[in-house]
Amino acid sequence: MMSTTQPIDPLYNPKLRPIIDEIIEESIDLDGGLMVVLNNLQSRIGYLSAPMQEYVAESLSIPVSKVHGVVSFYSFFTTIPRGKHVIKFCIGTACYVGGINQLIDKARQVIGVEPGQTTSDGMITLEICRCVGACSQAPVVVVDEVNIGRVKPSRLEKIVQNVLKEEAAA
Repeated sequence: MMSTTQPIDPLYNPKLRPIIDEIIEESIDLDGGLMVVLNNLQSRIGYLSAPMQEYVAESLSIPVSKVHGVVSFYSFFTTIPRGKHVIKFCIGTACYVGGINQLIDKARQVIGVEPGQTTSDGMITLEICRCVGACSQAPVVVVDEVNIGRVKPSRLEKIVQNVLKEEAAA
C-alpha cells in the first residue's frame, strides 16, 4: 500500500540540487529551453515537484503557470515519485475494447495499489496511459517502457513476478 513517509523534495536535497542547477544552466539560453529542462529533470530526478516547477520558472524568468501547464499537459511528466518499475495500462479504444479494465482490476489484486499509486516499498507504480500505438496487440501493458501485447488477466501475475524476479537478481 501507499507509504506515508515522504522523501525530501529534490530541490532541497543537497545531493540532487546541484544536478537541478546544472540542468537549468545548460539549457537556460536555448530556444525551447523549458521543454529541454523539464525533460532532463524528469529523466535525471524522476519527477517534477511543485517546488521544482517554481524554481524552474524563477530560473528561466517565466510564469510558474507556464511551467505547470507544460508539466500537466504531457503525460510523460509526473509530479510525484514513481516506483523503480512502472507498469502502465493502455486505455486507448482497442485496449479498452480488448479488456484492459480486467487487467487493471487484476493488477489491483496482485500488487495491492490503485493506478497512480506506488507500492510502499517503492518498487512498482501503476499508471494509466493513453494509446501507445500498438493497437493490433491490444490489450497492451507497458512495463518499464516495454510493450507487452495480448495480455490476459491470468498472465498479469507472471508479468509482475518477472519484474520482481529481475529486481532480486540485480
